[in-house]
Amino acid sequence: MTEQTTNPPTRKVYVETYGCQMNEADSQIVLSVMNRGGFEPTADMAAADVIFLNTCSIRDNAEARIHGRLTNIAYYKKRNPGLVVGILGCMAERLRRDLLGDGSIVDVVVGPDEYRALPELVDEARHGEKGLAVKLSRVETYDDITPLRTEGISAWLSVMRGCDKFCTFCVVPFTRGRERSRSLSSIVREVEELAAHDFREITLLGQNVNSYRSEGSDFADLLAAVADVDPRIRIRYTTSHPQDMSDRLIETMASRANICNYIHLPVQSGSNRVLRLMNRTYTVEHYLERIARIHELIPGVSMSTDIITGFPTETEDDHRLTLELIERVRYDGAYTFKYSPRENTKAWAMGDDVPEEVKARRLEEVIALCRGISAENNQRHVGAVEQVLVDGPSRKDELEWRGRTDTNKVVIFRHGDEQIGDYVPMKIHRASAATLFGSAVDAAGNATFIPLQMAIA
Repeated sequence: MTEQTTNPPTRKVYVETYGCQMNEADSQIVLSVMNRGGFEPTADMAAADVIFLNTCSIRDNAEARIHGRLTNIAYYKKRNPGLVVGILGCMAERLRRDLLGDGSIVDVVVGPDEYRALPELVDEARHGEKGLAVKLSRVETYDDITPLRTEGISAWLSVMRGCDKFCTFCVVPFTRGRERSRSLSSIVREVEELAAHDFREITLLGQNVNSYRSEGSDFADLLAAVADVDPRIRIRYTTSHPQDMSDRLIETMASRANICNYIHLPVQSGSNRVLRLMNRTYTVEHYLERIARIHELIPGVSMSTDIITGFPTETEDDHRLTLELIERVRYDGAYTFKYSPRENTKAWAMGDDVPEEVKARRLEEVIALCRGISAENNQRHVGAVEQVLVDGPSRKDELEWRGRTDTNKVVIFRHGDEQIGDYVPMKIHRASAATLFGSAVDAAGNATFIPLQMAIA
């Protein structure tokens, strides 16, 4: 009788991601590293041999969410004492040994520059040795690791890591280190691979992506090279810094049809006094000049921004100046935050002197103004035909598709013969502050499906 041999079952890793798109991209790097070490990804936490939480430290509530999540994961740890639990990313680097204290269910704490060590640290944890690896690097870019992307038509692609700007409110230079860029050739190769696998949208990522520099190439060079790989692939990027938004970069965007007409350009405040305290290195006047130049070269461009309310010493006059700037620029969207003091930053030493109720009230005023402007901006699309990339089903109705314009507008439309990854001309029939609603049309502009509001009626 022939003895049968079987391969040992593949161990499974579950990764839960919090925070920015950089963390999303890093989670794909983590999955790739773990896959090399014999782990396959799973979406089922209960089936996992390893659970990683890839964390964010930008806001205080982000860290609070992780502590709450660890309480939930303790249930799985009790059922499976061999389960390895790890904290990755910015929170791991910032809190370090606090996460490995007595009574903690955390076995491994790994910062964003130490992911190559994960399989070894996990193996050591399985034998009872807790692991800590949070050293920051001046050279690590994971240039040679192809992220493990499990689904979809859109890809996050990290082109640089770290930040040298040292805004006084931001922990990124302390949790992710100084700026270092991947080589242009390695990024282009990765885009070529994504094109070969039918990806239709790529977002280039960096904490300050438009300060990219590598072997004599700047971000405008990189953007052109990536866009030229395949004209069928839309190219986006985030996040930009106003100081590095050069004429050459704007001209490059205008020169390629597949570079999306969308720019996220954080301003943070409309007060020059507050901008100086934030060490943002530009003035409101410079920012508005860049906005004017963008609109001049890219008609129809969509703009979004970041706003912080309640920064230390912010007055009602400072807040009013922010509202005035929002009115002037008329953003299509904004990520808005109450100021959250972070240890090790210079703003920490300034104190947190704006009362929480004042921060909250100012935040609500900013949100209300931005929402109203966005609704007005979206009404301009009603009656127009937009090219929409279909990216999946609507979250609310299985009979509807969800897609996105190159200006980053979400479009909902009735399900037809379209497939995920198709570009579909879409006539817009109505709009809200956050969403456009339309129906597919043919080359002559004739409707091929019933408009949503007619279908609902």
